[in-house]
Amino acid sequence: MEITSGPISSCSKEHQKIYQDWFSLADSDGDGRITGNDATKFFAMSNLSRPELKQVWAIADSKRQGFLGFKEFITAIQLVSLAQAGHELTQDLLKVTDDREVIKPPLMEGLDDLLAKHKGSKSNGNYETNGSTMLQPSLSVNLFTSKSTKKATFSAVTSITDGLKRLYTEKLKPLEVGYHFNDFAFPLLQTNSDFDAKPMVMLLGQYSTGKTTFIKHLLKCDYPGAHIGPEPTTDRFVVVMSGPDERSIPGNTIAVQADMPFSGLTTFGGSFLSKFECSQMPHPLLEHITFVDTPGVLSGEKQRTQRSYDFTGVISWFAAKCDLILLLFDPHKLDISDEFKRVISSLRGHDDKIRVVLNKADQVDTQQLMRVYGALMWSLGKVLNTPEVVRVYIGSFNDKPVNEAAVGPIGKDLFEKEQDDLLLDLIDIPKKACDRRINEFVKRARAAKIHAYIISQLKKEMPTVLGKAKTQQRLIDNLEDIFAKVQREFHLPAGDFPNVEHFREILNNYSIDKFEKLKPKMIQAVDDMLGYDIPELLKNFRNPYE
Repeated sequence: MEITSGPISSCSKEHQKIYQDWFSLADSDGDGRITGNDATKFFAMSNLSRPELKQVWAIADSKRQGFLGFKEFITAIQLVSLAQAGHELTQDLLKVTDDREVIKPPLMEGLDDLLAKHKGSKSNGNYETNGSTMLQPSLSVNLFTSKSTKKATFSAVTSITDGLKRLYTEKLKPLEVGYHFNDFAFPLLQTNSDFDAKPMVMLLGQYSTGKTTFIKHLLKCDYPGAHIGPEPTTDRFVVVMSGPDERSIPGNTIAVQADMPFSGLTTFGGSFLSKFECSQMPHPLLEHITFVDTPGVLSGEKQRTQRSYDFTGVISWFAAKCDLILLLFDPHKLDISDEFKRVISSLRGHDDKIRVVLNKADQVDTQQLMRVYGALMWSLGKVLNTPEVVRVYIGSFNDKPVNEAAVGPIGKDLFEKEQDDLLLDLIDIPKKACDRRINEFVKRARAAKIHAYIISQLKKEMPTVLGKAKTQQRLIDNLEDIFAKVQREFHLPAGDFPNVEHFREILNNYSIDKFEKLKPKMIQAVDDMLGYDIPELLKNFRNPYE
């Protein structure tokens, strides 16, 4: 899978300089972002039709951030130029253009006058472009309105992500903290990096199913700290992400860095952090996606040796953060051990993220592969506990050519199509990252609200003075009845409730008497956020030409 580093790398330095001036002019707040309002005013000078400009914005803002950075702005400008030349606007238009350096700046009616009006003179460092005079110095003031040039304040929302940060801090976090939601379900979102982190893909599977090789296959090179072998070689969680140079950062260091979204892992203690590291390297693919390589899930005698940290808890933590979870199997390891079953159970609530990969499938012939596929589906059906059939990709994800002698020409063609489908799934992740973030945020808010109802109901049933210990034990033993009572009273869907056994296990560590009573104002704030604030946020940052 090849992802280019973006339009800047394929744009001449002369054009970059021109576009930097244009970008500074269009950026009304001077915060490095072109909002919808800025865009409608600036791109109107191109005289393209509204449907064409709508398509330009949709392609340039492919991640649905609600604004254009400098890279996206250059993409938009080049699309405008191609549209003026008569090209039909498509997602792949810039990819099929033979040499993007020859895409000239578009004609922008009145742009020179705006620049000249601000400068007050055309004799100070002028150069020719577009058949008219332009000014070289970057302009950071707004020439469209009388607004000041101050940076955006903390309260100013300039993107969907910024809006979610603000809503979380003001409306959702107080509810989570008040009812200990982070201990029972999702960890608190403590830093901006929790919102701004790149999309993550986690690989799970038993040892030697090809997890590390899969990452190496996508990167087309080794990454720092990668070990590959038939025995359990990966004994730690390794986050493979973009960085200025090749290096490995220990877990204790990475967990305390404010610009990294891993501070929540400190709750798993030093035993885990000694088995956690970050592998950084400059790579175009890692600019878009972060990979999480995990230790091989143990089976047989090996799983009797207890790990020194909560393995399934860590998996559950990463599952909440990830955009995609790949479960890897190979034809010779189809059994699902007790530990693997617990791991898959910990993914409950993230079913939409799970994809299954039957790796190393060219090690068996076509007839055996048919039997292996059937056995895998049977095993998964018993563990996932859903009537729907999970998507299984079949292939051999390594740098070696497919073993055509085993699978034949039909099998080779099948593998290539399956691999292309999986790669397309991965390529779509950055584009869907914003939608996924909104989806996870709404899911989190609904879960936090139900959690608050359950906790407050438990508190309500506790006696005022005598018999607290006895009552607590009775409530914990009959937790299913509490769930049913809350569901009936507040008309909540049963599918949104947490796992009873998991909830009971954590509840044993708390004194129910210390919990908070129900606070209707907090619940109302979350209801308002779901009913009004988030729809309004999405409305404000949708395509400005719709």
